[in-house]
Amino acid sequence: MIDEHLIVKVGMADLNVAHTEGLIRTTGLGSCVGVTLFDPKLKVAGLAHVMLPSSEIAREGALNIAKYADTAVPELVRRMNELGVVTSRLVAKMAGGSQMFAFSGSGDSMRIGPRNVESCKLALSELGIPLIAEDTGGNYGRTIELDCVTGILFIRSVQMGIKEL
Repeated sequence: MIDEHLIVKVGMADLNVAHTEGLIRTTGLGSCVGVTLFDPKLKVAGLAHVMLPSSEIAREGALNIAKYADTAVPELVRRMNELGVVTSRLVAKMAGGSQMFAFSGSGDSMRIGPRNVESCKLALSELGIPLIAEDTGGNYGRTIELDCVTGILFIRSVQMGIKEL
């Protein structure tokens, strides 16, 4: 078991980076997507807890860039670059994007989970970062932890137990 002080916690609509040892974790991924980035050479890990697909729908005064796929992923890369990470070495893994509730006839606006997944993939693609593993979709919540040494993504859910990517 890892010491609790070696765990970097990322809240909802938040992002952070960690390096050299420990884990970076987020909980409560339903329709939200946890996008993780890892530099295997420098052992730097990043995690964004993305709530919504596009900042174009933002209504708040000061934009929370961690909340939206199109702003969170580039900001996470920027913060990792500040620690010496070279973008071309980064690999991505992600989880979440569930369709938590069934809606009939409500169109695209209620497909938040699948739209979040699509938007995160687009943001990664635009930055040239390969998505090497994912555990997305379904109708259940997840907690994820990325190991800062190995780059292994641990995904926990009540329904599916623990997975490693």
